[in-house]
Formats: sequence, C-alpha cells, structure tokens
Amino acid sequence: MPAPPVREHVVRGIGGGPALGIGLLMLIGAVVMFVASSGVEGGQRGALIGGGVVIALLALFGLGGLNSVAPGQARVVQLFGHYKGTVRQSGLRWVNPLTHRTAVSTRIRNLETDVVKVNDNDGNPIEVAAVVVWQVEDTAQAIFSVDDFVEFVAIQSETAVRHIASRYPYDNHTDDGLSLRDNADEITGELSAEIGARVSAAGVRVIESRITHLAYAPEIAQAMLRRQQAGAVVSARTRIVEGAVGMVELALNRLDEQDLVALDDDRRAAMVSNLLVVLCSDQSTQPVVNTGSLYQ
Repeated sequence: MPAPPVREHVVRGIGGGPALGIGLLMLIGAVVMFVASSGVEGGQRGALIGGGVVIALLALFGLGGLNSVAPGQARVVQLFGHYKGTVRQSGLRWVNPLTHRTAVSTRIRNLETDVVKVNDNDGNPIEVAAVVVWQVEDTAQAIFSVDDFVEFVAIQSETAVRHIASRYPYDNHTDDGLSLRDNADEITGELSAEIGARVSAAGVRVIESRITHLAYAPEIAQAMLRRQQAGAVVSARTRIVEGAVGMVELALNRLDEQDLVALDDDRRAAMVSNLLVVLCSDQSTQPVVNTGSLYQ
C-alpha cells in the first residue's frame, strides 16, 4: 500500500463551556442594545442598533465553533482543505469556526462478509464467510487516504477471505500441512494478519477475525460427504483391527504363560482366526459349542 498522505495528530481545542458562556453573554448584550435603542432618537439609536447587529453576528460566528464530541467519536478538523488535527476529547469543545469538522466513529465494529464461492487448494469449490472485528485507529488516514473507509474494509476483507481460502485445502487427507476445517486457529490468525495489512492504509486496526461459514459447494457436497464417511469408516476399522490384534496377542500370551492348554500351529491359527472374526465383525457372532476334543 502507498504511504498515507497524512497521519493523525490530536488537537484539544478550547473548553466549550467558557466559549458558550461568552457567546451567550454577547447575544444578551446585543438584545440589551436593541432594547435600549428604542428609547433614544437620532444617531445614537442607529449606533446602538448597528453595534447590536455586529455583536450578535460575532456571537453567532463564535458559537459556530462549538462541537459536541461523544465518547467513541472523533472530529477531523480541516481549514481550507488543510488537515489541522483531530479532536478526540469527549465533551463540548471549541475550535476555529472557519474549519470544517468531520465526525468519525472510533467505536469497535463488526463486519460479516457475504458467503463467497472459491476453489480451495485442491480445486474443490467451497463456500466461506467470515466476521471481522475492526476499529478506526488513525482518523486522518480513514478520511484522507480512501474515499469510503467502511466500504474499503468490506472489500479488502472479502478479498483476503478469498485469498486465504484458495491457499489451503478444505480437508487435509495427509498428515502434512494445514486445512481450513482442522486448523481454524492458525487459519484465522493468518486471515487477521492479511486483512490488517490490507486495511492499514485506511488507518484501521483489525482486532479479530473468524470464519463463520465453511462448507463444500452444493454441487459437490454429497460426493465429499461420502468421501468423509468412507474416511471415517476406514479410520474406525483401523482402530478396531489394532485393538483386536492386541487382544488376540494378549490371549495367546496368557494361555502360554499359565500353561492352560497346548496348541499346535494349526489350532493357534484357528483360534486367531476365530477371535479376529468375533472382535472385528459388525454383527453379533453365534458361538458353536464343541463337545468333543479340539481336533474333532
């Protein structure tokens, strides 16, 4: 981003209370002169009326410099197109009446981006949206660096969301790298950093950003759901087989340690097969009671 033309500096102005009091006293003096002019004749009357008009105009002109600054608000002061400073102190303040004052909110704001469709790193179309918490930090940059800083933040936030979503896959099917679904904290941290870099030229500070909507596009959602289900089944089967093998190994070792029964290789293989069938089957198995010997 180009360097900002100006940066904010704070001006305090004059307390609004004394300025308001002086202006009201001048208006009262003008009214008194108008009233007094009705009791005199000739040139003295004209002088009183003329003086009252001048004092009233000066009072109105001076009162035009009063500004009411609410908490969470600032006033950017310009004099004939030149930036003179920003009034941030809340309350009633007085500045040069010839200046132009622009109100800028410095409160914390929320921006929720629209749901946008973008291709992730694997080329799959996905839908993504985010919420951005931001605040105006430099009022001079917000007014003079961009045309409309609110619209600027909205457009740059959506651009950053698209860029980040296209850099990573929706799901990480290997153990390497990040994914949008599994690494939300890392992704949102990078998203906040990119949005902050993009909107810094407008004097805006990004406090936080979070992805609020993340899904496959409707045209591939069913296919990707079946893929996820298949991956979950494979993962569950892998855990089941690992546990079953451990249980079979434990059973054979206990039989050997306690010398309960002597099994040759064929009987040992048959026991391993039966145990794996029982432990890995999706349905309940029906036991067969052998009333003879192991070899009948």
